[in-house]
Amino acid sequence: MCRFILLKSSKLIKPDRIVNSFADMAKKSKAFDGDWQGDGWGLSWLENSDWKSYKSIKPIWEDRQYLINFPQTKYFLIHARSSSFPKHKNNKNYNQPFNNKKYSYVFNGLLKGVTLSSPGEIGSQKIWNLLKNNLNDTDPKEALNKVNSILFNKSRQIQALNIGLCDQNNIYALCSYSAHPDYYGLHFVESKDINIICSEPLRGYCFQSIASNTVITL
Repeated sequence: MCRFILLKSSKLIKPDRIVNSFADMAKKSKAFDGDWQGDGWGLSWLENSDWKSYKSIKPIWEDRQYLINFPQTKYFLIHARSSSFPKHKNNKNYNQPFNNKKYSYVFNGLLKGVTLSSPGEIGSQKIWNLLKNNLNDTDPKEALNKVNSILFNKSRQIQALNIGLCDQNNIYALCSYSAHPDYYGLHFVESKDINIICSEPLRGYCFQSIASNTVITL
């Protein structure tokens, strides 16, 4: 299953150490069926009130040169992709994060038997469009709760459903899983200077686990 991280800092930082730690984690992290996160990666960061992005079809741990040149920012999201189907590999358009003018979004999950009428070629795009529609009418926390409810009603089974969202003020996450919280769950750090939401704890920080079926705002 894909891995992602969202970070919010109180000041401009060049988070090379955090990003490299995330890349190391993504390389080592394996699902129970041996699934890996080597089908490309993407990065979004906030620069002068605009979302900028970089995407690659390389595994994130093989793209270290770009990580070294990571720009200074107060907000960023990274997504290391695990493609569900061979035909969807090697396509940058499928790499997250996905952005619009206001938000940047990341998703990972394991949903089965989904009957969702929403634009998009793959599941992450469909969920992004569903979320955007709800963000037109309500705040991020409520929109994430609505998406959670819709997907549970439209799916035969959900083993994991995690969504990360960032505007220009906060980072948000929906965390939902039915088992194996260490792998399928999300973890966070909240402090005066830096807030992080990540698929797995990174070295050097004291992470807390997010309870299932929870939306948090940092």
